[in-house]
Amino acid sequence: MAKRKRRSARSGRAPVFSPGRPGIARREDRRRFWGLIALGRSSEDAAIEVGVSAPVGSRWFREAGGMPPTHLSPTAPCPVGRYLSLSEREEIALMLARGCALRAIARHLKRSPSTISREVRRNAATRSGGFEYRATTAQWHAERAARRPKIAKLASNERLRHYVQEHLAGLVQRSDGGKVAGPQAPWKGRRHGRRQSRRWATAWSPEQISRRLLLDFPEDKTMRISHEAIYQALYIQGRGALRRELTACLRTGRALRVPQARTGRRGKSFITPEIMISERPAEADDRAVPGHWEGDLIIGLNSSAIGTLVERTTRFTMLLHLPAMPGHGEGARPKNGPALAGHGAEAVRDAIARTIVQLPQHLRRSLSWDQGAEMARHAELKVLADLPVYFCDPHSPWQRGTNENTNGLLRQYFPKGTDLGLHPPEELDAVAAALNGRPRKTLAWKTPAEALDELIAETQNHPVATTG
Repeated sequence: MAKRKRRSARSGRAPVFSPGRPGIARREDRRRFWGLIALGRSSEDAAIEVGVSAPVGSRWFREAGGMPPTHLSPTAPCPVGRYLSLSEREEIALMLARGCALRAIARHLKRSPSTISREVRRNAATRSGGFEYRATTAQWHAERAARRPKIAKLASNERLRHYVQEHLAGLVQRSDGGKVAGPQAPWKGRRHGRRQSRRWATAWSPEQISRRLLLDFPEDKTMRISHEAIYQALYIQGRGALRRELTACLRTGRALRVPQARTGRRGKSFITPEIMISERPAEADDRAVPGHWEGDLIIGLNSSAIGTLVERTTRFTMLLHLPAMPGHGEGARPKNGPALAGHGAEAVRDAIARTIVQLPQHLRRSLSWDQGAEMARHAELKVLADLPVYFCDPHSPWQRGTNENTNGLLRQYFPKGTDLGLHPPEELDAVAAALNGRPRKTLAWKTPAEALDELIAETQNHPVATTG
């Protein structure tokens, strides 16, 4: 008597060991996940919103190098109609469970009977020796069979890979040809921290490497690669071409790519729309009403700094003394400790409050500052000095033009590259007095000190009510 074959053997293919849950079970979740990432969400928030755990979302993000796979990108086209979709496979599974014939299923789906027959025979679940049709397993079989594995160009072309690695991560050379190893900077799988040594390398950018190949190998067409292919070889796991730790040789040094929408939402957590410079009173723009100030820091050697305050109408200048705190420069700063250089948020808050409260109330209407972390305590400053603070837009120094001009004048006394912490408060007051004693063309050749004295005297003779 002939031995009867297993039903899985009669399916027409060898047994396939499943790697686990079919990926299609979360394909739509992944597509939604990358759609949220494209909108600027964090990987944890996007994962929770699509119904998976935060660690799963972080793993999806890291395995893809921070960018969505081609077939899961929000802009990826949907599969063409000649291929069965997951919804059609679900219909097939349901009708088979009800005992419908293959031709009836084909008529219902408006497909050829041979298409349904091949689908049931090829993509059935046969791991346990049975012959059952499940939609998710069938979809997984179809996707596995449709793969067209293509070896990355850097993995197959050793000469090209060596050229890319040499110009990306090659050692720096002295004039005599000797190699310079540079500081020891182990790669930890994340971006380098602040105030830490970085790996020294020739550090050509992927675009520089891609463009230079055209000049170094004008006749060799095999020595061509796009900068995007180099980035993908660095960031995407499983490409098998370049090691992930070579990302430390990029200018940014980041271990993962950052979606463009996420970078557009960067900003300081203490800044809200209602305190942006666009919300500053309109009277400050034409300089007709005094009491609106602009402020900033000028930075010197050893992270020393001096604070500057300039009144928009009179151009009157006041300087803030910001001495270094004990322990500055004596070792590594404690993690999450105070800014020992002296221009942290608390030090700047106290210096501004101590200086500006010497003025009358009507000369403290507003203060405009850039989005520096030194103003993180602006809400406390408003309470201490009754001085509302407004923040300029990023990379917009012209919104504080008066202060920027004054900082340029101060560089005559405090040049770049010098230690500003060596100057005591008395010297800062003397420099401020020198600027305030210069006649200004914009003030009809009056000095800022004279213009401010006139405003104070006028207010004393004709007091006005405030709206504070």
